Amino acid sequence: MRPLTLDLDRPDGRPYFLWSEDLSLHEFVGRLRGDDAAERLRLLALLLREARDSDVWRFVTPEEIARALPRLAPRLGRRRRFWEFLISGWRADGLLAA
Repeated sequence: MRPLTLDLDRPDGRPYFLWSEDLSLHEFVGRLRGDDAAERLRLLALLLREARDSDVWRFVTPEEIARALPRLAPRLGRRRRFWEFLISGWRADGLLAA
């Protein structure tokens, strides 16, 4: 397995939040944006569970998370409440469509 890195600007590096996956940043982004909906959802859940929330925005938008949240919620573990709170707060403030 490749060593983990905090440097999210290295396409060949394995991001710290992929501790359970041997994927480079380039491979991760490719799969996250790929045609396989199940794989996209799996990787998005992994990202939201394991990455620092400030790093999540490098890969997805709040709108993408809001749209996927009903399908993602059961996969988020201890981070579920955080993401539900954040998205519902942004909706209540008018920053995201309801």
